[in-house]
Amino acid sequence: MMSVASAVPTNHAGLPANKNISLTYKMISKTYKSPGEKVREPGRWSLQGKTALVTGGTRGIGRSVVEELVALGATVYTCSWEEEELGQCLKEREARGVPVTGSICDISVQDQRERLIRDVTSRFGGKLDILVNNAGIAIRKSAMEHSTEEYSVLMATNLESAYHLCLLAHPLLKASGSGSIVFISSIAGVVALFSGPIYGMTKASLNQLAKNLACEWAKDNIRINSVAPGYISTSLTEQMFSNKELKDNIVRRTPVGRVGEPEDISSMVAFLCMPGSAYITGQTIMVDGGMTINGFYPK
Repeated sequence: MMSVASAVPTNHAGLPANKNISLTYKMISKTYKSPGEKVREPGRWSLQGKTALVTGGTRGIGRSVVEELVALGATVYTCSWEEEELGQCLKEREARGVPVTGSICDISVQDQRERLIRDVTSRFGGKLDILVNNAGIAIRKSAMEHSTEEYSVLMATNLESAYHLCLLAHPLLKASGSGSIVFISSIAGVVALFSGPIYGMTKASLNQLAKNLACEWAKDNIRINSVAPGYISTSLTEQMFSNKELKDNIVRRTPVGRVGEPEDISSMVAFLCMPGSAYITGQTIMVDGGMTINGFYPK
């Protein structure tokens, strides 16, 4: 006759099966974090202790990106080809105790890009968490109006510089253990606009570059994304927006009913640099008030 004790199922360790289940649950519960616990993890929505290089950080979107990253705890290095503007900007930030340094750099010139990365390497001790390729120019002309020189300048400034800086910064980003690159692209790289075909080509190329590098450098724990702004109120669009009829037409085609501000872009850039966006890479994110998805939806 079988005793009650011998009828209790046991596991390979000789423990009652229900005891084993209890132990397993306790082990899992120690490592598993609920969604609520993950959201509350320290640093998930912060850039405290992070280092960043933001090109063209003295005006417009670039300036806003610098301010946003600093506000979230990052230490930022920036550059500009305009010496007086850079000096004034750094002076203002120093007076406010903002952790921003920088140097003169024409990013369209190879040896100046190399010098920039040497400066960043020295400043941040051989590591870099964030690279924001923001600096760029726009020449709004039709295909037949562009000169060969303008083509070369646009390509060198908007595309070649970003690609080269990624290559130069790769060892620093890899050394950080969790690097993030953000390209400031444009909706002109997604849909046809009157900003000109060459400008659009450079921005579309950035979007594709983000996809390729995201796959190639994932093994190095480096994420790469593009942010594609719509029409944003900056010095680049000041002359265009002076045409009231044109600006009104842009606003009518934008579902949210306004043009964008630099802060609309910098908030997305900051998000893509945070640990909270760790599963996002290779994406082109339109920040345009809905313009690119608005086929025909009259107000």
